Amino acid sequence: MKRRARRFAEKAHRGQKRKNRDIPYVTHPIRVAEQLERNGFPEELVCAAYLHDVAEDTAYTVEDIRVEFGDRVASLVEAHTEDKSKSWKERKQHTIHTLKFSDKEIKYLIVADKLDNLLGLEQDLAEQGERIWDNFNAGYEEQKWYNESIAEHMYEGLIDEDVPHYFYEFEETVKRVFR
Repeated sequence: MKRRARRFAEKAHRGQKRKNRDIPYVTHPIRVAEQLERNGFPEELVCAAYLHDVAEDTAYTVEDIRVEFGDRVASLVEAHTEDKSKSWKERKQHTIHTLKFSDKEIKYLIVADKLDNLLGLEQDLAEQGERIWDNFNAGYEEQKWYNESIAEHMYEGLIDEDVPHYFYEFEETVKRVFR
């Protein structure tokens, strides 16, 4: 099923590029899925990682994902899909709320996604400088608020042995990028 999810994501994101680079967008969900797979998470969660931006950023819907991959994968994707009809701030507040109150698998998906985005942003800052903020719907201060809020709430409801190492990596990356 993981191979099918990857192929589905590659097809759905065909032609899309990352925000600050001329590289295929699908490299992002692939890295998120690989992070979850390295941490030994279930197949459904890894599949959801491959597909996490499909309903949000392509012509495919959560229902398409449900038909192809079942209810569990679709519900994980749906929990992490932003409503693009809302403002940037409303969407990010919803993600923070979801992170704060959701089960651990959704937390794992959200933080793996945000870590990969932030590592890419850190690299872009090093290579391109502060001008990269012009490519975002929200600038430095808003991005700082959002990422610090993710770091603040990602541990809620988890016991120590449920916290994967990449949560700590996210926390450290937030400190580096928004020092």
